[in-house]
Amino acid sequence: MEQAAPVEVIRVSGGERTVAADHAATEEPMEVRLHDRPFAVIMRTPGADLELAAGFLLAERVITGPDDLATIEHCADNVNVVNVTLQDAVAARVERALAERRNVVANASCGLCGRVTIDSLREAAAPLDGDLSLNAMVVAALPSSLRAAQPLFDATGGLHAAGLFRATGELLTSAEDVGRHNAVDKVVGRLLLREALPASSVVLCVSGRTSFEIVQKAWFAGIPVLVAVSAPSSLAVSLAREAGITLVGFVRDGSFNIYSHEQRITS
Repeated sequence: MEQAAPVEVIRVSGGERTVAADHAATEEPMEVRLHDRPFAVIMRTPGADLELAAGFLLAERVITGPDDLATIEHCADNVNVVNVTLQDAVAARVERALAERRNVVANASCGLCGRVTIDSLREAAAPLDGDLSLNAMVVAALPSSLRAAQPLFDATGGLHAAGLFRATGELLTSAEDVGRHNAVDKVVGRLLLREALPASSVVLCVSGRTSFEIVQKAWFAGIPVLVAVSAPSSLAVSLAREAGITLVGFVRDGSFNIYSHEQRITS
């Protein structure tokens, strides 16, 4: 499925109008089913659908790791439907998840819509520790490294990105999507399917602002450092401090702000 669609636009410059060809980021609904039963609909950019579904279910706490998954696959007759089955030992979670979830469509800018509270997160995960550290110069360079890995943004100008990096600044994997949360779910889901969680030795970098939900996704994935081009919300800062996550924002032109657990950033 195409990730960018051709569109015709009228460009206005200097009082003149011209017709031009351009591209727009593709946005399509993807239905996630649990044991063939509807669970959620995610508006996303097609691509890495299985990783997106896995990362989403990890963030929703339907699964806690790859061992909980029995199968995860596209439906044979619809590429926009992913069906997930759980191992017998945790299959009881399906009924609970379906009962708890509101029957809503998650749009591209929405995460968990406040359904998960900080108090409930304390019960679901312990604060992160570990000795990961990275140099301030590496932090300052992460957004430009992530930007260089955004071919669809070059074509459309309308996609967010998330990337996972080593502490040396080496890019491990990245994803683009119309939704900021979706891009994070894709890279986290990729590690989950590779059985590489918790990701205690990697850094998550995102192309926009940092919300509560993105910090929460990093926490459940075991990622100790989160770097963003733009600002965090106040709730994101509070949660990062609770979670033991080093939260960095406004990474621009060689400078940045550290909002929590600054000991991991060295001069």
